[in-house]
Amino acid sequence: MYRFLLSRQWVILTLVALLLIPTMIRLGFWQMHRHDERAARNQLVTDALSAEPVPVERMTSPGHTVTRDQRYRAVTATGTFDTAHEVVVRRRVNADETVGFHVLTPFVLTDGKVLLVNRGWIPANGASQSTFPKIPAPPAGEVTVTGRLMPDETTAASGIKDLKGLPDRQIMLINSEEQARRLGEPVLGGYIAQTAPEPKGGTPEPVGKPGSEDAALNFAYAIQWWLFAAGVPVGWVVLVRRERREREAAAASAQAEEAAPAPV
Repeated sequence: MYRFLLSRQWVILTLVALLLIPTMIRLGFWQMHRHDERAARNQLVTDALSAEPVPVERMTSPGHTVTRDQRYRAVTATGTFDTAHEVVVRRRVNADETVGFHVLTPFVLTDGKVLLVNRGWIPANGASQSTFPKIPAPPAGEVTVTGRLMPDETTAASGIKDLKGLPDRQIMLINSEEQARRLGEPVLGGYIAQTAPEPKGGTPEPVGKPGSEDAALNFAYAIQWWLFAAGVPVGWVVLVRRERREREAAAASAQAEEAAPAPV
């Protein structure tokens, strides 16, 4: 009745089904692993954003690499803005995906160390990309700023090429080591995205909060793969039964033709 399963076509179909089942199960577990990773990252971001601000020098120091657990932590610092050494970061977009610049201003702490402060986004308001844009001035004198601690930017992490030969006071990546060499001063590792005090007139436009990763989508994909895995044997059984019925019907038809009386 089921000898057709030994045919070349059905042997290949059965082997493919047997390979698909564990493959789909593994893909489901991989998606669950991605879900757990994204959920953990989302929790880290939530915890960091909800934590009370702490003095920046409790979180970083010159030469320090900001860790994943420290990223987005709210920190405070007291000092003065050094606009004479201000630079802009090219090819950055705002919430409307408009290309412009991020304003990076050294912030000299009361102990002489320097903190890099990303004050936010401004449009490319110069005559060309090579023209240094007009930048709203930060508060004068001693001030306390609050911001989200961020790690140094790298090409590997951001995908942004660190181009050389740029116009004066323009950079591609925010990197504390490079800025320390440029300034000749001890610069705290990483930088902060300023959140307070708010800029006058809303410019520079503050850098938006980090979004959460869609971990639920990976969970849905995992369930989908496991349903596919469960559906393979069900589909195989359905095909086998259909094949058997078709073969039985063909055999019955052939027998009926043989049993029919020959025409006179």
